[in-house]
Amino acid sequence: MSDHEQRHTPTPPGHSGDALPPVEQHAQQYEAVRNAHETELIEDYVELIGDLIRHRGEARAADIANRMAVSQATVSKMIRRLNELGLVTSKPYRSLFLTEEGQKMAQTSRARHDVVLHFLRALGVDDSTARIDAEGMEHHVSDETLTIMQRFTEQQRTP
Repeated sequence: MSDHEQRHTPTPPGHSGDALPPVEQHAQQYEAVRNAHETELIEDYVELIGDLIRHRGEARAADIANRMAVSQATVSKMIRRLNELGLVTSKPYRSLFLTEEGQKMAQTSRARHDVVLHFLRALGVDDSTARIDAEGMEHHVSDETLTIMQRFTEQQRTP
């Protein structure tokens, strides 16, 4: 059966119409997820570094390792990568600093995280679960969906 025929085949009785989207849409969905996965870890590190600097005045590799539950060797490897990408600067045995580009990424990532977190709370998800879920969801949500989540959350706050 050709892709064209698959797109126009009626949904059999008893099956959800959402079971298999059109080929082009399906490919876009998977591409979006792949792209999000590529930047997810980088964004998480940069966001955490920004949060540590904001709340503690500095970001140390040991603090990152503890908060992400990874080894210091894993953090060191990622710091090298972030440095190569121009997102952080570091010196041996010193705190980490975000470059201007790193600061922008941290702010964007934090803002996306906060929208998803507040949305989940507005739905009635308990704080602990909302924090866990928001950590993964923030990377996989489109700007359109984020805008709608934010609008929904603001409407819930307004009496």
